[in-house]
Amino acid sequence: MTSTLLIVQFVLAIIITITVLLQKSSSIGLGAYSGSNESLFGAKGPGNFLSKATMVLGLLFVINTIYLGYIYNQNKLESAVDNVKTESLIPSTPEKEKAPAAPLAPVAPVLPTEPAGK
Repeated sequence: MTSTLLIVQFVLAIIITITVLLQKSSSIGLGAYSGSNESLFGAKGPGNFLSKATMVLGLLFVINTIYLGYIYNQNKLESAVDNVKTESLIPSTPEKEKAPAAPLAPVAPVLPTEPAGK
C-alpha cells in the first residue's frame, strides 16, 4: 500500500510540474512549445483550465502527503520485538546441564610396522 502511494506521489509531482510550466507567464514558459492551445481549451485559452488542474493536483498531492505521513508514523510505533513469541525463547522448565566430561589423556601415536617379508 505504501509503495503504491509513494509511486502516486512521484507521478503527481511530475504532473504538477508540467502543468505549472505549461501555464502562461511573463516569459510564456513551456506554453510556447505546445502550439496553439486556444483551440484545444476553448476561447479563453488554457489559463483557466490549467490553473484549475493545478489546484486539483496540488490538493491531491497534499492529501497524499498527509496520508503517507500518517501511515509511516503508524509503522514507526510498531516494534519488531512486539512480534516475537517470548514463550519460544524462554523454556518453561530449565534444562539441567551435564558436567563436562574430563579430557582423556593423549594417546601416543603408533608407528606403522614393516611387513615381516622384507
